[in-house]
Amino acid sequence: MKKDTIIQSHDRSKAFGIHTRQTFSSKILKEEALEKVLQKNKLLIALSEPIINNLYNFVKGSGFFGILTDANGCILNIMGDENVLEIAFNLDMVPGAYMSEQHIGTNAMGTALWEKNPVQISGEEHFVKVYHRWTCSAAPIQDPKGNIIGTLNLTGFSNLVHSHTLGMVVSAVQSIELALKHQQIKDKLLWSRQYADTVIDSIPKGILTVSPRGFIKSINRKGQKIVGASKETLIGLPIEEFFTDWPKIKTSFSDHKFHLKSRTYIQQDHQSLEITLELYPIFDAREKEKGMICIFSEVPRISREEQAAVHHKMYTFDKIIGRNKKFLNTLEYAKQIANSPSTVLISGESGTGKEVFAQSIHQASDRQNQPFIPLNCGAIPKDLIESELFGYEEGAFTGARKGGNKGKFELAHKGTLFLDEIGEMPLFMQTNLLRVLEEREFYRVGGEKKIPVDVRIIAATNKDLRSEVEKGNFRKDLYYRINVLPLSLAPLRQRKDDIPLFIDYFMTTKSLKLGKESFSLSKEKLEELFHYHWPGNIRELENMVEQLVNAQSTLRDPQFSTRSAGDFLTSQEPGSSMDSKALLKPLTMVEKDHIIQVLTHCSHNITASAKVLGLGRNTLYRKMDKYQIPY
Repeated sequence: MKKDTIIQSHDRSKAFGIHTRQTFSSKILKEEALEKVLQKNKLLIALSEPIINNLYNFVKGSGFFGILTDANGCILNIMGDENVLEIAFNLDMVPGAYMSEQHIGTNAMGTALWEKNPVQISGEEHFVKVYHRWTCSAAPIQDPKGNIIGTLNLTGFSNLVHSHTLGMVVSAVQSIELALKHQQIKDKLLWSRQYADTVIDSIPKGILTVSPRGFIKSINRKGQKIVGASKETLIGLPIEEFFTDWPKIKTSFSDHKFHLKSRTYIQQDHQSLEITLELYPIFDAREKEKGMICIFSEVPRISREEQAAVHHKMYTFDKIIGRNKKFLNTLEYAKQIANSPSTVLISGESGTGKEVFAQSIHQASDRQNQPFIPLNCGAIPKDLIESELFGYEEGAFTGARKGGNKGKFELAHKGTLFLDEIGEMPLFMQTNLLRVLEEREFYRVGGEKKIPVDVRIIAATNKDLRSEVEKGNFRKDLYYRINVLPLSLAPLRQRKDDIPLFIDYFMTTKSLKLGKESFSLSKEKLEELFHYHWPGNIRELENMVEQLVNAQSTLRDPQFSTRSAGDFLTSQEPGSSMDSKALLKPLTMVEKDHIIQVLTHCSHNITASAKVLGLGRNTLYRKMDKYQIPY
């Protein structure tokens, strides 16, 4: 039966025009086309990744690698041993390559899609000769409706062929299909829950539910606001810690059986807040009491403001400014991938808001209450970046802190590690980072104990990492490992319809910060800003508005004119009436202005700016911190 399958597949390969001497797939997606396919299959990628990891762990070190494709045979994800991956990458078996029979002939993935059944193809059963070295086992993946949405494949050297390999793949596929079913059920339950929560949260009174044993099970948004505490803090607390005279209320409720209305106090932050309280019992189908609902509100005479935030507020999606259509699509995609455990690679020019998006993704994920740890890979000297990432043990090197020190990975455990300027990471550290991402454990510098870690990686770069891979400056396997969920941010010059929004926002915030009066720019000046190309993007616009707010008296001079945003304040048209005293500035302000101009001219590239200024990178970073110049 299998022999007939192979013969028929070979006949199809010939009909498709595939040659046995062919080396690469005849269709390999790049850039935007690949991004669209990855976005379309983001759920499959996210749900299958931990299962593929588990499958890979069974064969780790034995020369196997796993491949996930979509329904058309396009590779979505690939992971495995470095030595065999290098061979696969040389054959362009990379994300975006099509493994269907139409593009590379008989192989397990393409034939499994055609036959709609699990298939094992080994050695010369492959149509193209360069694949004779492999044994491949693949099985199609079906969604809950029975539609084939992809394949899972395990490939190794042909001498490792074993029928059990296909059984492992089929078992893994069944796990993925089960995860898809669970996700569908979860989505339905989540929608129902969100619908109910939205209704409950819209009620202008506090509502909480209590278990039969007296523990808080849920509380709505208004209730959290009244008591000044989050849902996470309150759920699970004994109700008597919530209401000061709960035993008395409980006794009174038992006497009234079905409804009680009373006044009581909530003890919160050493203060008593008087409230009105209504209690209603919850019964199951057998009329057995299963808890109660508490509805409460502040007594009108008491005014209570929302508690000030204890922690520094991070960026969230609702704080991101923009109305440009392409940008809004990017924003929506970022929201969709926020709760995925997969690695995100944010690319974009300096100043486009990569860290803003990274923080927002973290805040919208189920890791939002865990640490968000940023590290600028370009700001750390090469000899220190290893200890920054992984920490060190006492005595690991001269000057090591007594007792050792935790690295960014340990600090970010259970949370998110944001690796900014990852394209600047030295090659030797790229190898170490790849190992941690694959094994999820590491050693401190000078340490002998493996430290397990659960961290989501969000990386960012202003470089073209594909080009860096081709130049040999960035590892190809690491690139594909971090580029699971790519997110590209457009430069400001491509979303100019957002410039007025940014000007209004920064004008307001900078005026408040500097204690200056807010004002509006003339149409002519707005037109100049609109047509400027903004090499420094949003960061340059923010700095420019701050300069404008500081020099607003000059702007009101009718003779004031601008030639470009880059010298908006430092130049004048001939004949202007600027007071010569305005040119007399303290030396520190001159230095700050000059640094800002150089950074703007170099599109905020730290390395290039430091070279122009004749400074070391670390010295430039210190001066930027001193003058509060944003990175």
